[in-house]
Amino acid sequence: MDKEKLLIVVDMQKDFVDGALGTKEAVAIVPSAVEKVKKEKEKGTSIWFTRDTHGEDYLQTQEGEKLPVPHCIRGTAGWEIIEELAPYVEAVIDKPSFGSLELARRVSEAGYREVELIGLCTDICVVSNALLIKAAAPEVRVSVDADCCAGVSPATHEAALLTMETCQVEVKRGESEA
Repeated sequence: MDKEKLLIVVDMQKDFVDGALGTKEAVAIVPSAVEKVKKEKEKGTSIWFTRDTHGEDYLQTQEGEKLPVPHCIRGTAGWEIIEELAPYVEAVIDKPSFGSLELARRVSEAGYREVELIGLCTDICVVSNALLIKAAAPEVRVSVDADCCAGVSPATHEAALLTMETCQVEVKRGESEA
């Protein structure tokens, strides 16, 4: 397996695309995300997926109290990776929170030179994981493809991209072809 580059597909799950918390912006990036994953797979790039993962008690959690919309409940259709990307799943890291310390640890230990993130939501899980990876592996080149990400809103998407740029995460734009 090529240890040069790792592509991380963040939370491209039914509930975030066209389910409980879906948005038109999330639906709009699906073709670009699929094309990106296909191209990276052809190049031999390692591809990991993350899944936002909650239990039946979600509404009793701190997150559930602040966002009282049950979503990504383990074992439900909304928790699954979207159908268009399911054939490309090599490895999945289930994460109980926005950012995954487990993901950052695995990236740090794996020895990749470059890590690129795409997915949902730019302003919550993508930014959280990009910054955790940057902290865990400061010499790894971390980037995000803005065209393959969507935020809760276009404004918060752009704010998250600016935050990541400020923290030395490269933001790529206009490189994806849907």
